[in-house]
Amino acid sequence: MNKTMRYRLDGTFKIVQFTDLHWKNGDQRDRRTQALMERIIMQEKPDLIVFTGDVIESLRCKDPIQSFRNAIAVAEGSGIPWVSIFGNHDCEQEVTKEQLMKVQLEYVGSLAEAGPPEVDGVGNFIVRVSDSHGEVAAALYFLDSGDYSALPSVRGYDWIRNSQVNWFRSQSRELQQQHGGVPVPSLAFFHIPLPEYRQVWNYNTCYGHRYEKVHAPMLNSGLFAAMVESGGVMGTFCGHDHTNDYIGELNGIRLCYGRCTGYNTYGRLLYPKGARVIQLKLREGFTTWLRLANGRIAMNPRRHFPNWFSRV
Repeated sequence: MNKTMRYRLDGTFKIVQFTDLHWKNGDQRDRRTQALMERIIMQEKPDLIVFTGDVIESLRCKDPIQSFRNAIAVAEGSGIPWVSIFGNHDCEQEVTKEQLMKVQLEYVGSLAEAGPPEVDGVGNFIVRVSDSHGEVAAALYFLDSGDYSALPSVRGYDWIRNSQVNWFRSQSRELQQQHGGVPVPSLAFFHIPLPEYRQVWNYNTCYGHRYEKVHAPMLNSGLFAAMVESGGVMGTFCGHDHTNDYIGELNGIRLCYGRCTGYNTYGRLLYPKGARVIQLKLREGFTTWLRLANGRIAMNPRRHFPNWFSRV
């Protein structure tokens, strides 16, 4: 499939972000996840579906490859283009990222790419969105945020590697040159939140909920700085923390959590599953809201002000 998409005639482009399905073996909770995705796709009618990692929980899958096929079947069956990036649970056991990427590439609707072999991770690629004249008017970056730290001296989760940051810089420069020297409006998607997600919550005004600490990597490899310097990135979108859904702006970029979609994983009482919806508007940035399982649309959840005594 062509990796360039197009704005609608009204100048909009809509994305539905599903995250943290944690699909296992097709049990009743997986079927609830499937039904929720079908309902949201029908309600929102997006132009692109994005899975931001932990599509499956491979440690608990009898056949991880089949579980992955089952999990993305709703997107493929909808006829709407889709992409999936990897989280920390997709390939913990019995399956590799290379194998799951090969599965994605079999599908007509998938826009995913394995990415350059010299760049760390699997699934670093760009989807371009053109205007009515065929000119690139927006870019969507997808990055593999890894899984767990391989360094004994660093605990916790993996981080975006230097080769990926350099890849982002080069791609951004190339797009800018093709765009008459003007940065191309862009969004970035990955699974594990950047350390700046913690910073924006602790120091800036945010909208939404933070019911668990930000499980960002302990090392900061500079992707956010590269995005600020590029001048084109308007927003970033992640998953990973199932009971966080807030948005905060830092240095001109909106840092956004998705809304956990999967029923086969942890959540919170009175915190319904759902998805984040992102609508690009040609030459006007983007708006975003949550589509929840209870039928509600949440445009701007409660406002949070920094609390100097509760930073984590």
